[in-house]
Amino acid sequence: MSSIQQVDETPDRREFFRIDDTIRVSYRQLGADALAKRIEALEQGTEGSFTIMTRMQAISQHLSASLHRIEQRDPDIADYLKALDEKIDLLGQNFLANESDLVGQPTKAVNLSAGGIALDSAESLEVGTLLEIKLLLLPSYTGILAFGELVGVMPSTENEGYPHRLRINFVHIRENDRDALIRHILRRQGEMLRLERERNELLGE
Repeated sequence: MSSIQQVDETPDRREFFRIDDTIRVSYRQLGADALAKRIEALEQGTEGSFTIMTRMQAISQHLSASLHRIEQRDPDIADYLKALDEKIDLLGQNFLANESDLVGQPTKAVNLSAGGIALDSAESLEVGTLLEIKLLLLPSYTGILAFGELVGVMPSTENEGYPHRLRINFVHIRENDRDALIRHILRRQGEMLRLERERNELLGE
């Protein structure tokens, strides 16, 4: 079950909440030189198709003010543009489903914030290990590529076969990707609060 937790140690209000979520995620170790090259490729936009949905969402966000003005002038045109946007999203999701190696993998329970992630793993790594992390957020199929540093390892008994809990802080994530992650977290928070409110109403609390 998802939950929301406050994070007191961060000064960034966007990272004030962590959530327990279920996503598809993978990671791989990198050396310092490889990390620098991967960051350069990411910033140059040559990282491949994995982040296609994130890039399209960034464009939609950029155009949202223009769409709002169009909606005020001509609601029919605005509805048509929204429908086109939905079609493009569906095409992007289908493209990602065919291209991403994460799509066929099982989902994994994680603890997620805009500044990092905690997940259970079959292997124990050394603190300080540099990692490339792929996150596939559901149900939007938003792919986020980030780079992190392992800051903590502790025993975990929650998932059989995954005895190690890895805590990873993001050391590099593009602003558009962080914004997409924040939007996902806020949506999940809203969903959880709504479900909790409905549960309380059913119980008469």
